Amino acid sequence: MLLYYVVFILSVAGLGQSSDEDCKGCVPLDAHSFDKVISKFKASLVKFDVAFPYGEKHEEFAKVAAATKDSIDLLIAEVGVKDYGKKENSDLAQRYGITKDDYPAVRLFLQGKTEPIPFIQKTDSDFTAENLKRFIRAQSDVYLGLPGCVEQLDRLAEEFKTSQDKERQEILGKAKIFEETLPEEHRKAAQVYVKTMERILERGDVFVQLEQSRLEGLLNGKISKDKKRNMEERRNILQSFAHRDEL
Repeated sequence: MLLYYVVFILSVAGLGQSSDEDCKGCVPLDAHSFDKVISKFKASLVKFDVAFPYGEKHEEFAKVAAATKDSIDLLIAEVGVKDYGKKENSDLAQRYGITKDDYPAVRLFLQGKTEPIPFIQKTDSDFTAENLKRFIRAQSDVYLGLPGCVEQLDRLAEEFKTSQDKERQEILGKAKIFEETLPEEHRKAAQVYVKTMERILERGDVFVQLEQSRLEGLLNGKISKDKKRNMEERRNILQSFAHRDEL
């Protein structure tokens, strides 16, 4: 309800229409509304861009807005910056050290924090909806289901990584029950959660980092589409076990 309320208020103020109709669910912000709206959400993913954005990166950002439309804790927003005329919103871009050479620049704002977290892309191909969602999941307390993940098991993974060995054994037992009782389409994923817990118990928390590095290396190589998808899903599950400073 909060997001709909915000959109209603912005529409009354004449700000409720996105600069580009293909980014449905993106809330346009300006210098007057920015702080007021951002403060209402646990996390806000904001794209600073030209006033009328287009292209593949804009389309990928729009996919995030569509995929997260039901999240009441997350805001997906845009700041359209003009470098001509009255130079609308250029002051907002300057506040966060963003220049037109950086567009599109994505920042994640967390409730109660003054400095945003930048989304860093090594190459243009890194700017994808899935990577943006992984970024939100890694840097905030907002839950987003990533491909291959199962919410019940993600919750157990969160509990597992902050528990001691005795409690971890109990959590592993719960995960094994899920492995046997979940719908068939989730059984394969459940096996990955269980095996990951077992490996951590055997080798320690360092297993997560080592396995993440191994998967990243394989993903950077030449592999089939099916194998790549499977590895990306395993990487997403591993992220559920990683401590934030390891991401």
